[in-house]
Amino acid sequence: MRPMHARNAFALLALLACALLLPGCASTGKGEALQRAQYAWSAAIRWGDFEGAWNLVDPEYREQNPLTDVALERYAQVQVSHYRELGAPPPSADGSVGRDIDIGVINRHTMAERGLRYRESWRWDETAGTWWNTAGLPDFWRGE
Repeated sequence: MRPMHARNAFALLALLACALLLPGCASTGKGEALQRAQYAWSAAIRWGDFEGAWNLVDPEYREQNPLTDVALERYAQVQVSHYRELGAPPPSADGSVGRDIDIGVINRHTMAERGLRYRESWRWDETAGTWWNTAGLPDFWRGE
C-alpha cells in the first residue's frame, strides 16, 4: 500500500471509530455494553481474529459446539472483505437482540470472493455483566 493510501485509510478508520463511539457516549448500561460488544465482534471478524471473536460467543454455545483446530484452520483460509450491518430485527420477548450482516468473503487460495448474509444474536448475561453472541461464528461454507 502506498504511504498516501495508508494515511487515507487510517484517517477513514479513525473517523469511522469516532462515528461508532459517539452514540455510545450518550447511552448507558446495557445499550452501551451491547454497542461495545458488537463493535468488538465486527472488528474481530473483519480482521480475521476468529479466536478473539470466539471469546465473545456465549459460553454455553462454546461448550456445546467446541471450536476445533481444523475449524480454526478453515477460517485461516478466508479473508473478510467487508462486514456491513443491514439492520436489526425488533428485540425478542426474552430480551435478546439481533443484527443482520452482509459479509464479503475471499478464499485465500482461489482469490474468489462471494457474499453471504449472517444474523448475529446477542443475549445479556446479568451475572457476567456482558452481552454474548449466541449464533456462533459465521458459517462461510454453508455445508460445503
